[in-house]
Amino acid sequence: MASPIVPSNSSSISISVADDDDSDELSRMRARVRRKRKKHHHRFKNNFSQRIIRFVLKYWTLLIFLPAAGLLIFEASKIGRKPSLDDAKVSEQVIEVRKPSFQADLNNNKSGGNLNRLDPVTHIVGGVRERCLKLLPYEELQHLDIPIHDDFSGPVKNVVYISEKDTRHIGGNITLSGQHTEGTRFNLFTGHQTFDQRERSFKVNETAELHCGFYSENSGFKISDEDRSYMQTCKVVVSTCAFGGGDDLHQPIGMSEVTLEKVCYVAFWDEITLAAQESQEHRIGEDHFIGKWRVVVVRDLPFADQRLNGKIPKMLGHRLFPQAKYSIWVDSKSQFRRDPLGVLEALLWRSNSVLAISEHGARSSVYDEAKAVVKKHKATPEEVEVQITQYRHDGLPEDKRLYGKKALNEASIIVREHTPLTNLFMCLWFNEVVRFTSRDQMSFPYVLWRLKVLKDIHRFPVCIRKDLVNSMGHVRKAKPLIS
Repeated sequence: MASPIVPSNSSSISISVADDDDSDELSRMRARVRRKRKKHHHRFKNNFSQRIIRFVLKYWTLLIFLPAAGLLIFEASKIGRKPSLDDAKVSEQVIEVRKPSFQADLNNNKSGGNLNRLDPVTHIVGGVRERCLKLLPYEELQHLDIPIHDDFSGPVKNVVYISEKDTRHIGGNITLSGQHTEGTRFNLFTGHQTFDQRERSFKVNETAELHCGFYSENSGFKISDEDRSYMQTCKVVVSTCAFGGGDDLHQPIGMSEVTLEKVCYVAFWDEITLAAQESQEHRIGEDHFIGKWRVVVVRDLPFADQRLNGKIPKMLGHRLFPQAKYSIWVDSKSQFRRDPLGVLEALLWRSNSVLAISEHGARSSVYDEAKAVVKKHKATPEEVEVQITQYRHDGLPEDKRLYGKKALNEASIIVREHTPLTNLFMCLWFNEVVRFTSRDQMSFPYVLWRLKVLKDIHRFPVCIRKDLVNSMGHVRKAKPLIS
C-alpha cells in the first residue's frame, strides 16, 4: 500500500527517544566514578599505613625509650615508700591469715604508729620489686608439718650444764652470793666461770660441759610451778620479755588459727612491769593470758642490770623450755606480725639452717660497734676497753666480713632450732655478756668466730627483719632492779 503523502507546509512535532546504547554508556560512566572513588580511598589508606610504618622505623628507639623511662621514674618514686595494702594484695607471696576471730583482737588494740600493719616490706632485685620475706601460701601453711630431729649429726651430741651440785668445777674457796658482788657480775645464777673454764668451753667435744645459768636452786629467776608446767608443753615457742616496766605488750598478728594451736606465745614480766601494766588497766586474766600471750611473772631476778636479766629468756630459751624444738625471740620493743611456722620454714627449713639472725644495718665490725657503744653511752669506756682488749688478745680479726656475711649482727630477732650445737652457742654467748658488757651485738661475732663448727647459720638482710616485726621503740625507760 502506498504511504500517505504529507503536505510539506503542514506543521510537525519531532520526539527524541534515547535508545539502549545511550543507557549503557551512562551506566558505564557511573561505574567508572564509583571505581575512581574506591580506588582513591584505598590509595589514601595505603599512603597512611606507609607513613605510620616509616614513622615507626625511623623513631623506634625513641618509642621504646619513652615508656621505659616512664616506668623507671615510677619505680624510683616508690623507693623509700612503704607499699600499700593494694601492693600486698597484688603480691603472690602475701598470705591472708587474718580470720574473723582475730579481727576483734586487732580492733581492741590502739592503733598508732606502726601497730598492726601487715603490709609486706619489698626491695628491688634485678629491676623487679620483690617481697623481702617470701612465705608459703596460706593453704600450704595450714598443712605444714614441724620437722623433729632426735638424732643430731653435728659435732656436739650432748650439753651438760655445770651446777653447784657438781663440786669438781668450783675451784679454790670461791663463795658466790645471790646478787653480783663488786667487780664482777658472776653470782649464784651464773656460777663463777674462770678464764680456764672459759677457754675449755670453746673446745668442741661430743659432750660439752659448761656454765649456762641456773647454777643454783637458790639463784633467783623464780617461776611458779603452774607456769613451769605450761612451758614444758611447748614444742614451738615465740617469746619476749619486758623487765623494769620499759615496754608495753604488743599482741602478735599475722598467724593462722592452726598455727596458734601449735605455737606457744610466752611473755616474761617482772614485778615492776606487772605493776606498771596494771596501773594502765592491762591485767593478766585468770587463765594467765593477755590476748595471745601467756604472761609469766618472774620473781627474784638475779641481776641489778635489767638488760642483763633480759638476756636470760633471750639466750637461754632451751633451758626455760626444755621440750621445745624451735623458738623465735622477739624484743619487747617490736610487734611480731608473721606466721611463726612460715618464718621457721622460710628462714630455717628452706635453707637447712639451725639458727637465723639479722645482719646489722649500720655497721659491719665488732671494733666499730665498740666505738658506737661508747659514743652512745650504752656502756662505760672502761667496760668496753676490757672486752675489746680481750678479743684482740684472742686474735679476733678486724675484718668486716665473717663467713661471707657482715661480721656484725642485730639480735632483736633470733630464730633457731634447739640442737646441742645451738644450745652450746647460746650458753657461750650468755657467758660473754655476763663476763663483759651486756651489749650482745659485740659478743655474738666473737662466739661465732671461736665456735668454728657452727656453719648452718642464716644471717638474713635487714629488710627481712623489718618484714618480721612492726618496730615500736621503747615506751619508757626501764627501772633498775632494787635489791
